[in-house]
Amino acid sequence: MTEHPTPTRIDENGAAVSPTKAQVRRWRRYLADERAEAAVYRDLASRRGGEEKQILLGLVEAEERHQQHWIELLGSRIGRPIPSDLRTRVLTFFARRYGSVFVLALMQRAESRSPYEDDVDASPAMAADERIHGEVVRGLAERGRSRLSGSFRAAVFGMNDGLVSNLALVVGMSATGVGTSVVLASGIAGLLAGALSMGAGEYVSVRSQRELLEASTPDPDARTALPHLDVEANELALVYRARGMTEEEASEHAREVLDRIAHSADGPPTGAMSIGHDAELADAHESIGTAWSAAITSFFLFAAGAIIPVLPYLVGMSGLPAVAVAAALVGVALLLTGASVGILSGASPLARALRQLAIGFGAAAVTYALGLLFGTAVG
Repeated sequence: MTEHPTPTRIDENGAAVSPTKAQVRRWRRYLADERAEAAVYRDLASRRGGEEKQILLGLVEAEERHQQHWIELLGSRIGRPIPSDLRTRVLTFFARRYGSVFVLALMQRAESRSPYEDDVDASPAMAADERIHGEVVRGLAERGRSRLSGSFRAAVFGMNDGLVSNLALVVGMSATGVGTSVVLASGIAGLLAGALSMGAGEYVSVRSQRELLEASTPDPDARTALPHLDVEANELALVYRARGMTEEEASEHAREVLDRIAHSADGPPTGAMSIGHDAELADAHESIGTAWSAAITSFFLFAAGAIIPVLPYLVGMSGLPAVAVAAALVGVALLLTGASVGILSGASPLARALRQLAIGFGAAAVTYALGLLFGTAVG
């Protein structure tokens, strides 16, 4: 085992001082966290290849530099390794089992909350490293977020709408004083109607978005006309001007394309009609997702959310106890969906969870009050 000498610290008067017990505890915690974070990045790197793998391994090296800083400060007080905090242990668990974009999103938030900026024992370079690490992880997570955004949007909207709309329907009907069988029938009808409506709406919405994007995608057959264009008139320049180039840029680019065609035996180059928007359009298609996947996701997630407030009535409960149990079950589900949104977006899971809960319970409270008024008026 390598021996680390106890470091000598110098105060403003030039006198040697020993670190306090609180400092030692804090340094050991920092060291444990740095080791755990390096393990998270190393596990993520083992599941990736190419440039992403190299970037993650670069983050591992940076975390190891930070470890060395605390090792040198601790010296002989380093002691036995201590567990990292709960947050970092959870990250390590998910990284080793899933390696998903959710882990990168959590790491992004963790890096942005580094305590080093306010700790005199951490160097300014370390604090700057942690802030930049957050941006590195943000970039790594960006593509995963784009891939998820279409289906994730449909999933969150479907689940949330099912939870809120059917809870509001069930408690509103219950407040009017109708029988349990009527409340149950209303809940089941709301589930089926809402799920079908959500699925159809998502299909139409996503399909329309994709059709609008397809209308902006250059026609691949148009390139066959390029060899026959009048070089002097240069109609191709008009294409590039229509897509945002200045007159000079468009003319120059068109001349380059036509010159390549004239000296090529393979015909017009692929993408000759494009000015670089193809990748953006492809990314947009990917982020939107497919119409069928959005529709199916919305249908089943709405149904999954809508069945939750109906569960108490399915097991024979009625009245206020059924309303209370339905509200409690939906509350837990709303907290989970809100926290999931917070994790994926790199924001506070707690804040997003509470926001989701407040919106859902607010809607249910309004319909419950209206149900009471309606029941009183009818009675």
